[in-house]
Amino acid sequence: MLKLILSLSFSFFMLLGYQVYDNFNGKNFNSRKGEAAADSLRNASKWPSDITVSHFAGSDLTPSPACLAVHANGAVFVGVDKIGSLGKTPGKGSIIKLVDSNNDGKVDSHTEFAAVDNPRGILALGNQVFVLYTTFSEETKLATGMDLAVFTDKNGDGIADGKAEALIRGLSSPKFLQSRGTDHATNGIRMGIDGWIYIAVGDFGFHDAVDRSGKKLTMLGGGIVRVRPDGTEMEVYTHGLRNIYDVAIDPFMNIFTRDNTNDGGGWNIRFSHHIQTAEYGYPLLFKHFTEEIVPALADLGGGSGTGSLFMDEASWPEKYNKVPLMADWGTSTLYIHRVTADGPSFRQENEDFIKLAQITDLDVDGSGRLYLSAWDGAGYSGSPDKGFIVRAVPKDWTYKPFPDLRKASFEVLTALLKSQSAVGRLNAQHEMLKRSPAKAAAAAWKIAADKNLPLDVRVAGIFTYAQAAGKNSTQKLLSLVADEKLGEFALRALADRKGNVSKVPAELFLSALRSKSPRVQSAAIVAIGRLGRPELSKALLDVRVPPSFRAPDGAAEGPHATPNSALINAHLAVRALVGLNAFDEAIDAIGTKNSVLALWALRYMHHPKAVQGLIEAYRKSADPALKKEILSTLSRLYKKEAPYAGEYWWSTRPDGHGPYYNPVEWESSPLIRQTLVTAWNSSSAADKLFFTRLNDKHQMGISEFGSQETTVTSEQSIDLEAIKMKKGQIGSTSIEDVMLALPKIKGNVDLGKAVFLRQGCQACHSTSASEPLKGPFMGQIGSIMNPEQIAESILKPNASISQGFATVMITTKAGRNFMGFVTAQSVQSLTLRDIAGGVRTIPASEIVSRKEMENSMMPAGLANSLSLEEFASLVTYLSQQK
Repeated sequence: MLKLILSLSFSFFMLLGYQVYDNFNGKNFNSRKGEAAADSLRNASKWPSDITVSHFAGSDLTPSPACLAVHANGAVFVGVDKIGSLGKTPGKGSIIKLVDSNNDGKVDSHTEFAAVDNPRGILALGNQVFVLYTTFSEETKLATGMDLAVFTDKNGDGIADGKAEALIRGLSSPKFLQSRGTDHATNGIRMGIDGWIYIAVGDFGFHDAVDRSGKKLTMLGGGIVRVRPDGTEMEVYTHGLRNIYDVAIDPFMNIFTRDNTNDGGGWNIRFSHHIQTAEYGYPLLFKHFTEEIVPALADLGGGSGTGSLFMDEASWPEKYNKVPLMADWGTSTLYIHRVTADGPSFRQENEDFIKLAQITDLDVDGSGRLYLSAWDGAGYSGSPDKGFIVRAVPKDWTYKPFPDLRKASFEVLTALLKSQSAVGRLNAQHEMLKRSPAKAAAAAWKIAADKNLPLDVRVAGIFTYAQAAGKNSTQKLLSLVADEKLGEFALRALADRKGNVSKVPAELFLSALRSKSPRVQSAAIVAIGRLGRPELSKALLDVRVPPSFRAPDGAAEGPHATPNSALINAHLAVRALVGLNAFDEAIDAIGTKNSVLALWALRYMHHPKAVQGLIEAYRKSADPALKKEILSTLSRLYKKEAPYAGEYWWSTRPDGHGPYYNPVEWESSPLIRQTLVTAWNSSSAADKLFFTRLNDKHQMGISEFGSQETTVTSEQSIDLEAIKMKKGQIGSTSIEDVMLALPKIKGNVDLGKAVFLRQGCQACHSTSASEPLKGPFMGQIGSIMNPEQIAESILKPNASISQGFATVMITTKAGRNFMGFVTAQSVQSLTLRDIAGGVRTIPASEIVSRKEMENSMMPAGLANSLSLEEFASLVTYLSQQK
């Protein structure tokens, strides 16, 4: 969310309110020049002992650093964002270029490269700097969207030449940029060795983004979008992510992300591996349709994912190399995720790596210098005197200047393309393609075909050759498909650009479907979907569906983040079938050995022929189990998602019912209803429950079927006034003195639990996931906040209200007022939870006004009656909830 604090969803989602003090090794890190430099060195013990840290730049040059990128030659481009995540006033952002000319780890010169607002992603290549940022109207001063644009510095003076050249316009919906800010908008950008720019899209989504060719694209919710560096061929890569801030791309084009949390609702930080075309489920399929999504590799608890990088530099020690590095602003930590192959995907083990105060981004140059940016408490609306940049290098590291590629010979560029530096390979590729595509194709092909070279280098050769040769690359790439090591990448390159696939032979991909390698199978499935040839659909229907696949009327929820490689190829086959509009082939497969996959694919095919085919199959079938499966599929098709025009967003507390957020009936709905009601009327009393469950699960709203869902209201209450102003030691002691006394008092966990219950905290907070959710969940608070932060949030609940738990006042047409925080929201309704845990769902049509209150529902003074020992024990108990 800067997505960060840049993230109200940074998910310090555990308390109603708290004051944030982020620490660098336990003490407030002051980013002012000089003091910050001294503190960064004093606190270097929080970094690995074999890493040397130096303070590079402070808030005098880089206040509120939301993102950064490093040129291969070491120039650092920092996105300064003094608007912050929730600010609305333009004119406070810029891209600052920092240069360390003598390599002493400190900035020697700087320029304002360009003035932009809310910079969220930067990519520096050659004399171009790609930037993703918020645009504003000069007349109204209101946000108009987000653009991906490229700035050029031809004369090398460190200042962009003129205005930016827009590659994509409208990458975020203006309505929510204006009403909320840029915290859930579109974010980091990185280029893969395939030459595409990959864009992390937050859950604002966008409507009618336009690339330079005039192509339009709409995305409801978050995911990854990619585009060519000339601003053409824009397309969705994956969908169903909550609020990703960046992407990490390895040399084999595996992409990894770290979501932000949902402040409850079962959605924590998720580390995911992205496979092209896959659906990751947030929020519509996340809860009740988990069998249809690609699960995350890990659920990591609370936090707020920000910048990311796949470290692939030979100048770094092996234990820190060839790993995704993921920053988390919420926990002020840079994490290492160690991934191991698992079929077409991975498994992972994560570990703490580096501590940095509200870390926002990281990048590495061609010499191995790693730069990291710290928000350092700059606040929701940015700050002119908070934030800093540090440099990190291995202790045994020796500086080697990166060559000036503009002056380098083609032989030097070719050598770099063969190096064990991802930065070197990418920048050499970029220069070769720009300088001479024909020479680049010849050099790259030699690399791709050389069996003595490392696999990552040969893959770089494949994608460089594919870009250089374009449509003429097919024949040579075909010769690599049979190579056991290169087949997967040759298949991907052959279908990578839809404009180049017309002459690619289909038989090649059909054969790859039978490969023993699940990764080759995955590449073939995705490629078939991209070829646009419906006649290949029958082969996709042969893809095996694992036994663990649940039927659509299953009541169980989850697993939300469990690696399930066995399901991935079936999932990809379904996405390909839907993309090919293969409803005829799917209908023909009903009742055969491929029936499960066919019915799975048909759930997403809102076409009259698909509905008619399902109804005909139902009438012909004599198999009761199959007839139920067909009815389940028809019930899924009864409604569909309304066309999205950017007029709503599913909020930080979305309705997770699914499968649609704004469901509407369509032309085949009456026929489906007639079929379902007829089947209902002829069913036994025992079987009627099946229809009721479908009615709830698919949100059909067919009155004959009834519903098992009920609105929960709680009669539980607690007299907060009776306890909040009692005078004990806490009530008669200043907050400052309480905070000074706490470190000297050893709290007792058992006493703290007793205080938690006696003070009525359980009326508004649960500590176990098995308990009904009320106010902010306390079961992980100890892993998110330190004892000082927990204490301050209890004593000063209005100091900073956690995202998702701001108090709102709803007024209805009937003149009634309801106060609480929003736990779920859809186009049709809003659900509030009050301070006692009571839940009330209010139809959207009945709401006259919605006002966000300035104060937390948690009143001040609730701890006044406690002794210092009792309060310390309460804080100790909460800090152990992890």
